[in-house]
Amino acid sequence: MSGLTPEQQDVVDAPMVPLCVIACAGSGKTKTAVHRVVRMRHNLGEARGRVALLSFSNVAVDTFREAYDDLASSLPSGAGRSRVDIDTLDGFITTNVIRPHGHRTMKSPRAAFLVTGDEAFLEGFKFPTSSFPQSIKALNLAFLNGKEVFFYMFNDQVVIVDSSVARNLIAKLGRTGAYTHDLGRYWAYRTLKEQPKLLAALSRRYPHIVIDEAQDIGSVHQAILELLIGAGSCVTLIGDPNQGIYEFAGADGKFLIEYHQRAGVLQHSLKRNFRSAPSIVDLANCLCGRDDVAERSAPATPHGAFFTGYKGDQYPQLISSFQGAMSAAGADIKRSAVLCRAKKLAGTLRGDEAPAGQGLVRLFAAAAVLRDRRKDFLKAFQRVAVAVVALLDNAPHGLVSQITQPSNKPDDRELRKVIWAFTRDPATGLPSASLVADAQWHAHLLARIKVLLVNLDTKFGLKRVANLGNKLSKKALPSTPLTSAADLADGGATALRIDTVHKAKGESLDAVLYVTTKEHAQALLGGVATELGRIGYVAATRTRNLLWVAVPHNSLKELRPQLLERGFKEVGLSATPTPAAKSTHDVLLPLPLKATKPQASA
Repeated sequence: MSGLTPEQQDVVDAPMVPLCVIACAGSGKTKTAVHRVVRMRHNLGEARGRVALLSFSNVAVDTFREAYDDLASSLPSGAGRSRVDIDTLDGFITTNVIRPHGHRTMKSPRAAFLVTGDEAFLEGFKFPTSSFPQSIKALNLAFLNGKEVFFYMFNDQVVIVDSSVARNLIAKLGRTGAYTHDLGRYWAYRTLKEQPKLLAALSRRYPHIVIDEAQDIGSVHQAILELLIGAGSCVTLIGDPNQGIYEFAGADGKFLIEYHQRAGVLQHSLKRNFRSAPSIVDLANCLCGRDDVAERSAPATPHGAFFTGYKGDQYPQLISSFQGAMSAAGADIKRSAVLCRAKKLAGTLRGDEAPAGQGLVRLFAAAAVLRDRRKDFLKAFQRVAVAVVALLDNAPHGLVSQITQPSNKPDDRELRKVIWAFTRDPATGLPSASLVADAQWHAHLLARIKVLLVNLDTKFGLKRVANLGNKLSKKALPSTPLTSAADLADGGATALRIDTVHKAKGESLDAVLYVTTKEHAQALLGGVATELGRIGYVAATRTRNLLWVAVPHNSLKELRPQLLERGFKEVGLSATPTPAAKSTHDVLLPLPLKATKPQASA
């Protein structure tokens, strides 16, 4: 195995026992995990047991698969190189537990199927709250001191739901065969707990399981893994506790941190950062109290950690100034991002607006905007699928899942193609968002939906509802296009990505602008003891070369001393390095971002 550091090689060569690997940001966890799995598969020889390599995002899984395919060629032809399964942890649970076996525990006559939460039949599945009934898609589960706790999030606060109410509602939904993402984990745990033969068989099939980003293991995931460990599976955890940003789901990194204390578990560490410039690594160490080492040398281009103030009505100027800094630093716009803690703020920065219309028309309108302005064809397709199924008479409960989820059944695949084609084509399918909404766009939508529904009836025997006009009313549509011509024109160009920190987790970016509130900035400066602080740490450690932290202008005076103490430089100002800024490689950007009001034209 070439190209590995000594500490990475130690992990790869470790005995075939459970490992606890604590790794810093940018330490090559993916590379190490794949090499470890190849070595494990080699050591297992002809043994029929499989190795599972699991993570938490499809992007990570794709990276793992590509890397494993490259490395597996080194395995002897008889070493069972194909006996490695790479998936997300939820995908692993779904494939091996929920789909084939979950229906028995759910007491459903049909195979279990995933729902998006927007299906029409879910209107009958709500639980009461102090304000208004909540959809079951909002219901979450955690294990607290070994007990099931049901809750939902309201204004970023955890609200507990009566357990008997929650269980009755979940059981009612389960009898239909349906489950949401969160409830899928609940049913997987129940299934393994109540079907011990299945648990034993799964443990024999997967004697070795390696989990990357293990700080993201929530309390329900942990409960499932504890069952597998108890049944004999050897589980290895690799991750960074300082990046545990799903605390509401019980994923606070504690499972990873304490794992090495168990009998038979060996501990390793990865402390060399291959991603970030030395000044960024110094900042990360200052925030989390580690002493990781930068493997890279400082780039010749401008780089480092900077801060600036902003006013709420001047987001475009802020982003424009950051893009200027990116250009000076040689950052690739495709590998850079503006990151926020909250979805709402990210949406504001992107210029997202609430979709026009009401009911199903609102879904179609949102899909058109997603496709034409955001170029997000997948989300547009999912919304179209939900809306089209709602226009069918007595549609099977799992039809949306059949359309949106991959399937080997010819009829499901053909139906998926029809809905996908309708979504993609603005000429004959979902009308263009550039059309006037209440006149042109709605008229085209109504006509084309009628054609689509006739096609679904002819090909698949799916009947349309009788009151089509009532369900597709143009009420609340504006007398303007759903999105402006300028937005559509910009959509064809490469735009700077604006997203939440959670969405960028695990990525390596050339440049990052982290837009904060006062609370977010204070949490970042406070270190990684809180989840909000860890979210700031994740934002800071995504970048390779350039980090900007934007704080509200009215908080700048108060926060400036703390920012300077941590090693940040103020944008456009010369600064004497502070003791916390150990690196001498920072290069200040000569870009005075003082957010000023545009001058009135003469």
